[in-house]
Amino acid sequence: MGKPVVGEVVVLPFPQTNLQSGKRRPALVVADLAGDDLVLCQITSRARSDGYSVPLANTDFTRGRMAVDSFIRPKRQEVTGMTGDAPCKPSWER
Repeated sequence: MGKPVVGEVVVLPFPQTNLQSGKRRPALVVADLAGDDLVLCQITSRARSDGYSVPLANTDFTRGRMAVDSFIRPKRQEVTGMTGDAPCKPSWER
């Protein structure tokens, strides 16, 4: 598996707000940093009324799909690397 590219949806353990380990969640790759690092935005199936969430429908995908229509949460970002115990995987390789 190669490094995901900007625009792909990956699945990884997304940390909770209190920085404790979170459950595996989908995330959108928004930036490719030097080395193995990526900037990701969390994706959720729950609608948010914060004015920032961006709808994500299955018709937005050229391959793969989400289980349900979802929302990208730009205010929930994570910088992660491709190495370690739980590297992110493209959603179609789950």
